[in-house]
Amino acid sequence: MIRFEGAARSRQRGWAGLAVLLVALVIVGMLLKTVLQQYGLTGTTGPASKATPVDSVSHDVTTTEVTPRNATERARGLESAIQQQAVDNAKRIDDALKQ
Repeated sequence: MIRFEGAARSRQRGWAGLAVLLVALVIVGMLLKTVLQQYGLTGTTGPASKATPVDSVSHDVTTTEVTPRNATERARGLESAIQQQAVDNAKRIDDALKQ
C-alpha cells in the first residue's frame, strides 16, 4: 500500500505541472491577443486603429514622393563625393609622407 501512495503522488505532480503549463499558456495567449490588437493586426478594433482610422485617410496622388530612381541618383552622388574625398585624403597623406 505504501508503494501505491508514492506512485499516486508522482502522478499528481505530473498533472499539477500540466495544469501550471496550461495556465501559463492561457496568460501568454491573452497577452499576445492584446499586443496584436494594439498593433491593429486583428480584425477587432484596438487603440492603434482608433487613433488612425483607415477609411479617413486621404490618398492624394498629386504629391511627389521620393522614388527609388531619385534615391539611386542621390546614392550615386554620395558615392562619388566619398570617392573624391578618399582621393583627396590619399593625396594629403602622400604629401605629408614626402615632407
